Amino acid sequence: MDFQNDLILRAAKGEPIERYPVWLMRQAGRILPEYKAVRGALSGFKELVETPERAAEVTIQPVDILGVDAAIIFSDILVVPEAMGLEYQMIEKKGPWFEKTIRSEEQLKYANVDFDVEDKLSYVTEAIRIANKELNGRVPLIGFAGAPWTIFCYMTEGQGSKTFSEARKILYTNPTLAHELLNRITNVTIKYLKAQIKAGVHIVQIFDSWAGILGDAQYAEFGLKYLDKIAKEITEVPVTLFAKGASNSNVKLADMNCQTIGIDWNTDIAETRKIVGENVTLQGNLDPCALYSSHKEIEGLTNEMLNSFESKRHIVNLGHGVYPDVNPEKVKTFIETVKNYEIKYK
Repeated sequence: MDFQNDLILRAAKGEPIERYPVWLMRQAGRILPEYKAVRGALSGFKELVETPERAAEVTIQPVDILGVDAAIIFSDILVVPEAMGLEYQMIEKKGPWFEKTIRSEEQLKYANVDFDVEDKLSYVTEAIRIANKELNGRVPLIGFAGAPWTIFCYMTEGQGSKTFSEARKILYTNPTLAHELLNRITNVTIKYLKAQIKAGVHIVQIFDSWAGILGDAQYAEFGLKYLDKIAKEITEVPVTLFAKGASNSNVKLADMNCQTIGIDWNTDIAETRKIVGENVTLQGNLDPCALYSSHKEIEGLTNEMLNSFESKRHIVNLGHGVYPDVNPEKVKTFIETVKNYEIKYK
């Protein structure tokens, strides 16, 4: 496909770019009144995710309104466990809730892998097709999935948690069960990402939101092993791996079959570049809370971050998702500052 703006793809591949590309995690929704209007006409978050026309509409909104350099399909990482047989609810102001959990071999029946992923998650692939048609080559479309460890946390815990102690307990008390469930999640996730690519996404990101709750050795065993398996299988489009809170693992991520590593706001960019070398793109990493600052301060903080880059191989983003009460005008200041910045490295 010919794009009007393919900056993110060129940056991911290490090709020449005239400026750094910029997008935001969780840009599709949350902060935009236009998103709230679409969601308000439906019964809730899940209906929006499962209605392709509406999901495509809110996918495109940030491109039109904020001027980002990529769209990311509006969906949720928890569509994977639901497709496997573990239904979730999204409770307002509380987050996801699973009535059933997997904490024993007998409960593995809720982690089915014997199903047609394209059929079960056709509402996502249909939203991708519609969004691509509407975007008409203006910018690339990002697909995504949750990393096996993060999905494992929700499937065993049943909800969000500060400690995920139920999930972590299984790693000590029943590692065989842990690996069986992680393998199942991994196999479905590979099929799901390939279905997204077939439907038309141009780059994919794997989110390991809860990577940071494990120590390095455990994360290598129960996290990185499965990210590596996914990265080896996804060869059709550039891959971004984002292991939030696990900066010690960035050097191992850089050795995987990925083009980009996402880094959180606690991670030093210049130090990371020294560690991972020049053959991988870094994505990030402004603190989401910086967007509560004044417009002038946001401009200064953004330029400070950009000045810390020591390579052209960067995709600009926040260190995690944009917070829902951030003023969209502040986001525009962040984006415009990036667009006006002159790259020092050719």
